[in-house]
Amino acid sequence: MAEQANIALPEGSLGKQTTTLNLGPTHPATHGVFQNILEMDGERIIKAESTVGYIHRAFEKLAERRPLYQITTLTDRLNYCSAPLNNMGWHMTCEKLLGVKTPKRVDYLRVIIMELSRISDHLICNSIVGVDTGAYTGFLYVMQYRELIYEIYEEVCGSRLTTNMGRIGGFERNFSNTAFQKIEQFLEEFPKVWKEFENLFMRNRIFIERTKGNGAIAAERALNYSFTGPNLRAAGIDYDVRVHAPYSSYEDFDFIIPVGTTGDNYDRFMVRGEEVWQSLGIIRQAYEKVQSFKGTEAEVYHADAPAYYLPAKADVYTKMEALIYHFKIVMGETEIPVGEVYHSIEGANGELGFYLISDGGRSPYRLHFRRPCFIYYQAYEEIVSGTMLSDAIITLSSLNLIAGEMDA
Repeated sequence: MAEQANIALPEGSLGKQTTTLNLGPTHPATHGVFQNILEMDGERIIKAESTVGYIHRAFEKLAERRPLYQITTLTDRLNYCSAPLNNMGWHMTCEKLLGVKTPKRVDYLRVIIMELSRISDHLICNSIVGVDTGAYTGFLYVMQYRELIYEIYEEVCGSRLTTNMGRIGGFERNFSNTAFQKIEQFLEEFPKVWKEFENLFMRNRIFIERTKGNGAIAAERALNYSFTGPNLRAAGIDYDVRVHAPYSSYEDFDFIIPVGTTGDNYDRFMVRGEEVWQSLGIIRQAYEKVQSFKGTEAEVYHADAPAYYLPAKADVYTKMEALIYHFKIVMGETEIPVGEVYHSIEGANGELGFYLISDGGRSPYRLHFRRPCFIYYQAYEEIVSGTMLSDAIITLSSLNLIAGEMDA
């Protein structure tokens, strides 16, 4: 053996010293369908090349062939972890183009649903970060409250995951007493559960060592990539659309914008965790405001916009005018004003924007969705280069990349 060790090998005979690893296109943590071609030196990533396009569904082109009312179902499929946020953002974009002003009660009802959606999304993201660090218990523990949120969705619109919730001008029906009871139940029970969940991780030595200092991105680089939402705030930039460009009467609510310092996996986890507490506070405020409406005001759940808001089904069956409006709205025969608008909301993953150009036809002339995850994914190569493979999986989780937002 000693003699073999002294034999000189021809130069270059050892060949390639690194390994090419194909992470995807189906990711083992089921965040969606991406592909990352990694150049590995042992378990360390030397270089990464990300590929977008495995879940291309042509949202934008489909939307350019549909009337406004039928586009709502396409927005569900962007970030399906918080579908109502997408629905509300699209309806507000249409309302901006059409000049529809929603009543305050509608705004507050929307805020309740949007913040429940944000909690649902953050709940999934942070619990999956826990799973990817080896802690499965927390995920199972909080999922029962995602189910409760879905039950609230069911009471409001009859659906759970891809909700198709609401309409241009408001909601399709008033919130039922059961919906309000479930909201009260959530506000009463969930804070204790979320506190216990945080106690499992926030000062857990194993979790901190797996997340702190890993997957970091500096504030300047995050801005250069056009980061928004929790991933930007974790890097120390306090930008939140709800504060900087208020919509749906968010100016009526008191809340703070949590920010981190390092932009690493741990800070992203912490920022989302604090945002859950802020969302709970906003829901409480909105619920109190909704309960303050009395008499006929307590029955308002949509704007007075008959040309764009579907009439009640009972009226469609019995009144000619309602039948005409129903037909024109569903079939896209209602005239759309010529115009160009951009509207954005603070989605669970960042600024979710809709750029809509209308030439007066039955459907948008052009429509672009600004998807936060598509922007984050551009930085993934840079963030994971030089890290360990196991850390790259956690980074994917803490960025909360959802494949549905990738290739529109």
